[in-house]
Amino acid sequence: MYDLLIVGAGPYGLSIAAHAEARGLRTAVFGKPMESWRYAMPRGMFLKSEPWASNLSAPGAAFRLEQYCAGLGTTARHGHPIPVETFAEYGLWFARQAVTHRDERMIRRIDAAPEGFTLETEDGEPLRARAVALATGVLPYLNLPEALRGLTEDHVTHSSGHSDLDRFAGGDVTVVGGGQAALETAALLAEQSTRVRLVARAPALAWNSVPPPWERPWWKRLRAPHSGLGCGWRNWFYAERPGVFRRLPDRTRAGISETALGPAGAWWIRDRVAAAGIDIRLGRTVVEARLASGRVRVRTAGPGADAEEFTTDHVIAATGFEASCARMTVLAPRLRNLLAPHPEGPPRVGRGFASAYPGLFLAGLVTAADFGPAMRFVHGASYTAPALVDGVERHLGRQPVRGGPVVPGGRRHAPEAVAVAAVADVGRPGAGGPLG
Repeated sequence: MYDLLIVGAGPYGLSIAAHAEARGLRTAVFGKPMESWRYAMPRGMFLKSEPWASNLSAPGAAFRLEQYCAGLGTTARHGHPIPVETFAEYGLWFARQAVTHRDERMIRRIDAAPEGFTLETEDGEPLRARAVALATGVLPYLNLPEALRGLTEDHVTHSSGHSDLDRFAGGDVTVVGGGQAALETAALLAEQSTRVRLVARAPALAWNSVPPPWERPWWKRLRAPHSGLGCGWRNWFYAERPGVFRRLPDRTRAGISETALGPAGAWWIRDRVAAAGIDIRLGRTVVEARLASGRVRVRTAGPGADAEEFTTDHVIAATGFEASCARMTVLAPRLRNLLAPHPEGPPRVGRGFASAYPGLFLAGLVTAADFGPAMRFVHGASYTAPALVDGVERHLGRQPVRGGPVVPGGRRHAPEAVAVAAVADVGRPGAGGPLG
């Protein structure tokens, strides 16, 4: 029987596994490593987060992104976006360095048992664990506008459904959404000679500002500190103090979760969008989509009664993700029904990322309503992993003891600082390739 079985092998799952193994727990992580980063994002995309805010978490701040890049002879620099492909390969390297027990099979079902949990792999093997950490990322929670749900994937897809966009070259595509995924998808399509239309509810596009230099006078740092979610004290609080965020009143947390760090484009994509010749239609919502002579006839409406229609070959909905208990279908219905949901739908999560059912721990997007906006980003793994393993150890009746040197919360090395001893393995043959 496992002490802890981790379902999901993305940044959160791998980070949890690294901390759990370092504390001597009998653990394993199941799932395709970095699946959404490898298969659900088109080639040519970049991370929106700063490289120094995109690390997976291991004890002692080991196996960081800049260490991986240094081993390849490149530099992860502040203010320079990292390609998604590089980040995905970094995640695979992290898995090899920090996680011993990996299994690429998917978990099909999780159910409660008298002494913990029973799990079933995709090929039918039964497993048992005293505790389970569910870190399945965002793919189970993709959000498709209701008006688009009646069409098949031949005509409507979510932005997470494409590892490349080549099939749309020379065609006509409508992208729905106003955030980074929508804007970058639209730019990539236009740059391959696709006719692109962007439809967004917002009356104007929002853009993140260019980050200030890493080295600044002390008074500028005091006024607007760097954080993993951007500059400013509010973002610093979300990024560095999720445990304190959880203690805010329910209504306050709900309001922040609804409004903080909303849809916006990265500063470095703005010029590409402007130069791409995209037909941008703001302040409009898709209210109907139907097939017409093999194409999609779309009707949109604005704030008033005005409506407009157009025909397109395909609609890509870059409309984000919505976590809810109902979509946690890997859990057996009787277990899922024991979770205590927020009014908005996601499960309530307490100290140590414990769900309402003893021994079941949650990570990532589903915890944002309780632990704040950082849980929607890779950066949130740095807080989640050690805190969740603390919770597991308490559940198992052990006193949490964290291994490795501790980096105090909120303090960071300069992005260019690299611990050379930790990168010795990067340059060996095969380093950075897929897991075997």
